Amino acid sequence: MVTIIKVQTKKQLKQFIRFNYYLYKDNEYAVPDFLEDMLETFDRRKNAAFEFCEADLFLAMRENKIVGRVAAIINHKANKTWQVRNVRFGWIDFIDDIEVSRALLDTVETWGRERGMNKVVGPLGFTDMDPEGMLTDGFDQLSTMSSLYNYPYYPQHMERLGFGKEVDWVERKVIVPTPDHAHDGHYDKYIRVAELSRKRYNLHVRKFKSAKEVIAADGGEYVHKVFDVVNKAYAPLYGYSEMNKRQIDQYARTYLQFLDMRLLTIVENADNEPIAMGVGMGSLSRALQKAHGKLFPFGWWHILKSIYFKHEPVIDLLLVAVLPEYQNKGVNALLFADIIPISQQMGFVWGETHVQLETNEKSQGQWAYLDCSIHKRRRCFQKSITQPSTQKGAAETPQQHAN
Repeated sequence: MVTIIKVQTKKQLKQFIRFNYYLYKDNEYAVPDFLEDMLETFDRRKNAAFEFCEADLFLAMRENKIVGRVAAIINHKANKTWQVRNVRFGWIDFIDDIEVSRALLDTVETWGRERGMNKVVGPLGFTDMDPEGMLTDGFDQLSTMSSLYNYPYYPQHMERLGFGKEVDWVERKVIVPTPDHAHDGHYDKYIRVAELSRKRYNLHVRKFKSAKEVIAADGGEYVHKVFDVVNKAYAPLYGYSEMNKRQIDQYARTYLQFLDMRLLTIVENADNEPIAMGVGMGSLSRALQKAHGKLFPFGWWHILKSIYFKHEPVIDLLLVAVLPEYQNKGVNALLFADIIPISQQMGFVWGETHVQLETNEKSQGQWAYLDCSIHKRRRCFQKSITQPSTQKGAAETPQQHAN
């Protein structure tokens, strides 16, 4: 018998976070979450997303042993923006037992229904800055620090429980052009388009030497201007909710300290205002595995070693954003024309793109001139909760009602 309990103590919160690590402890492709980061993520005082989100965490127990976990979340800002009544499920993990996955998702459905929601969607986090989407292809590919990994049985459970497709994302493996031109693709086109765009729209690239320099720029307002580019660029994308000032400060404080400033590229207009940004980071996946998802007592050494002394040959392409009025004007080419030579100099062999909606043609098209391939797919599932929850033994075939 499966029992669901709500996380209410610090001990239970740590158990919730570490269950993922224990479930994937011997999996060579899974990358554990940082315990310290996750404690802040679920701290209502520290995570700015709680200003417009409500959430509860749940553990599935059997014979006093944890066999699953899930977060039930309502992002009221996103629901208002998109005029929906969605409850999200996130950070879901479970053993290969349909009774466990059913109990977890039934709990989210009931929790959402009690709060007036009529559809459950996920996996999603509080915002787009959290990992999202359940892996449906690419189970033999190493995960990243900013994405989710799951066993192949996860999506099978979702279909058996009557969940259908909401949206899909893809991730690409992009080969860095090489001196022997074996993997150049049509890299030369980026150079030509970048130069044309720079002259036509009077643009230039701005680089920084340190995180302190970024934070201090324009009296501390520059970071907010850069993230405003992200807000405006991502506004039309599925489920996006605009980042507020406190969220921006939180992300800047958390991530800028780990960035190699060579991999942060910002494009400005003639008035020195940011209109596009691209940021990458040497992959920390292997370092996080070695650290066992904990900064202390010795995890910090593996992280620092990977950042400053011997980085992996993979660059995670974390974020690319261009203001809507500058899209389809070659501005992406300016970003790549700057980042690619630096990636070559730093010895990166290939890059891992951030998740991209399969229907986002603008985002998909920016890789057209490079040697690349889709190597992972992930899905956001959905299910109406206006009807009673699926009963045991029912809905054993996929429900086809994709949006």
